[in-house]
Amino acid sequence: MTELPPISDETLEVLRQIPTQTIIDALWVKGWPMSFIEGAKPLQRGQRMAGRAVTLRFVPHRPDLAADKPKGAQSAEYVAYELCGPGEALVIDAMGWQFSSVGGDIKFLRLKQRNIGGLVTDGAVRDTVALREYGFPVYSANSTAKQGPAEFWPWQVNDAIQCGGVLVRPGDAVVGDDDGVVVAPRAVVDEVISIAHQREDVEAVIKEQLAVEQCSPGKYYPFNDRTWKLYEEKTGKKPPI
Repeated sequence: MTELPPISDETLEVLRQIPTQTIIDALWVKGWPMSFIEGAKPLQRGQRMAGRAVTLRFVPHRPDLAADKPKGAQSAEYVAYELCGPGEALVIDAMGWQFSSVGGDIKFLRLKQRNIGGLVTDGAVRDTVALREYGFPVYSANSTAKQGPAEFWPWQVNDAIQCGGVLVRPGDAVVGDDDGVVVAPRAVVDEVISIAHQREDVEAVIKEQLAVEQCSPGKYYPFNDRTWKLYEEKTGKKPPI
């Protein structure tokens, strides 16, 4: 398989302005699975995120694994941190275990130093007061005071993982807003953007018409023949979808 080029910073900036709902709709149009990361809630409101995925997988604790695990700076989480920068989002597969922490104040200080684009996990984070001050977007299933090593350990970097029931591959686009996080596969990200913009145009026409008619949204939404006729009348353009 031909290696795809990385998603550009310019493309990330475009994605950052598109609502997560619209990205999901665009993936649906293409027939791709829903890519909403279940349980990844924003630590604070008003932040938007778009980054290339760096993935980190946690596995359950067991004494022999703890003995084999690389130590210090060679531990998987620290290796992953060093791959992150302003254009990356660290996505952590915590197996959906939301009652123990994948990290907190001291560990994530390094992510602040690297000016990371964002952090996403289906697990929990700790030291949330400090994390809010660090400034980068954080999406997690929970917050906790508990540590994690008694229950799970960071193990593997930059392989295909699940997070919140969604497949995430290294380099995929990870987009977040107040409603949560969605993954746009790198292979189709340009098409997703194009469809998302088209849908935004159509929906703007629908909302304007509903304000005039004061009628049920069902007349034009979901999209139907009346929608396309209205769109063509209002814009002079052929229906995009």
